Amino acid sequence: MEDPWGTALALFQVWISVLLCLVMLPAMFGLSLGVTGVYIEILVHILEWATLRIQRGRKEKPSVPIPLPNGIIQRDGGSMEQEMLEVRGSWPGGALAAGDFTLGDVFYFHKKGMESIVDDQVTQCFSSEELASWNLLTRTNQNFRYISLRLTVIWGVGVFVRYCVLFPLRITLTVISFTWLVISTTLVGFLTESSAKQWLSELAHLMFYRICARGLSATIHYHNKENRPKKGGICVANHTTPIDIIILANDRCYAMVGQVHGGLMGVIQRSMVRSCPHVWFERTEMKDRNTVTNRLREHVACKNKLPILIFPEGTCINNTSVMMFKKGSFEIGGTIYPVAIKYDPRFGDAFWNSAKYNMVSYLLRMMTSWAIVVNVWYLPPMTRQDQEDASQFAQRVKSAIALQGGLIDLAWDGGLKRDRVKDSLKEEQQKMYSSMIIGPEGLSSPLLLHAQD
Repeated sequence: MEDPWGTALALFQVWISVLLCLVMLPAMFGLSLGVTGVYIEILVHILEWATLRIQRGRKEKPSVPIPLPNGIIQRDGGSMEQEMLEVRGSWPGGALAAGDFTLGDVFYFHKKGMESIVDDQVTQCFSSEELASWNLLTRTNQNFRYISLRLTVIWGVGVFVRYCVLFPLRITLTVISFTWLVISTTLVGFLTESSAKQWLSELAHLMFYRICARGLSATIHYHNKENRPKKGGICVANHTTPIDIIILANDRCYAMVGQVHGGLMGVIQRSMVRSCPHVWFERTEMKDRNTVTNRLREHVACKNKLPILIFPEGTCINNTSVMMFKKGSFEIGGTIYPVAIKYDPRFGDAFWNSAKYNMVSYLLRMMTSWAIVVNVWYLPPMTRQDQEDASQFAQRVKSAIALQGGLIDLAWDGGLKRDRVKDSLKEEQQKMYSSMIIGPEGLSSPLLLHAQD
C-alpha cells in the first residue's frame, strides 16, 4: 500500500501544475485560453433553460412566487413645482406666481413623506437588486429549486461545482496571487528609482490583479479604451464592491488611496508602496482634509506617476444607482477620467452590503458564485469649467457615469447608509418651496430670514 502522504503530495503537485500552466501563466501575460468564455456560454444556456422551466412552472403551480422589483412605488420624477401643480389639480400650467399659496400644498409633502416611509430611494441602494428569474444560487430572494426534479438536480450539481471545484480553485489562486504580490513588489522595491523599476512594478501589479480576476472567473468587457486614464490624472468610478479595484487594474495600473492598516493588510500595503507610489494615510491624517488634498495634489502634479483611483461615493452601492460624489476629489485639480462599471447580476451578486456581511463573509460569497461578468466604459476626460465649483463638477461627472452605465442618478449622499439626513438637505427643500411661493428675490428679505430662524 502506498504512503497516503505521498499520494496526497503527488495530487497536490498535479493540482499546482495544472493551475500554473492553464491559469497562472496565461493570466500573467494577459492571454486567454478561452476556458472562461466557454464556461460563461454554458452558464447562459443553463440559466436560460432554468428561466423557461420556472415560467412553465408558474403556469402549472400558481403558488410559485413571482419576484417583485426593488421599488414598489412608481415615481414620476418631475420637479417639485410640476408635482405641486398636479396636486393642486385646478391650477393652470406654467410657473407659479410669487405669493400664491394654498393649504392643499400640505398634501404634496404628506405624499412624499409616505413614499419615503414605505419605499425610500436611499434604502433600496443598500440592498441586493432583485432578479427577474432565479440564477440557481440559494441566496437569491426567490427560491425556485423545488419546482421540478430536473431543476433540483441541476441546482445540486451547481452546488457541487461551486463549492467543491470552483471554491478550492479560487482559494488557491488567491493565496498564490497575494504571495506573488508581496514577494515581487518587495524585490522590486530594492531597485533604484528608474524607468526599469517603474516598468517592473507595473508588471508585478498587473500580474497580481490578473491572477485574482481569473480566480473569480471574471469576464471583463472594456469599452472605449482610447479614453483610458493617463498618468498624472484622476480616475473616478461608481463603486459597487471592493473588487472594483481588481476589475479596473486588470487593464492598467493605478495608484491607490487609502488608510494605513495593520496586520496582514499592513504587510501588503508596505510591500506595494515600496515599488509603486500609492498614497496611504495614517488614521490621524485622514481626518485632516487639507493634508489629504495636498498629498493628492503633489501626486497629480507629477505627470510621470500613475493615475489616482478614487471612488467618490465613499461607500458601495447596489449596482443599480449612482449616489452623490464627494466634492473633495474634484477640488484637487487636474484631469478627471470618468469610468462606469456595471455588473451582470445573473452570475452573482457583486454588491457588498457592509452592514450585513464582513469582508471575509463577502469574499466567501463571491468565491462560491458562478462568475463575475462586468462591463467597463471609459468616458472622455473631463476638466473643471470656468465658473463651475467642485460640487457642480462632481455632479456633471456623476451624471455622465450614470448615463453611460444605465444607472439611476441619485442626488442622495451615500453616507445616509449610516448617518442621519443633514440639515442642509432639509433646508434646500424648504428654500425650493419658498422660492415657489414668494419668488427667488423674496428669499433674502429680512422677514423671511427671521421666519426661517
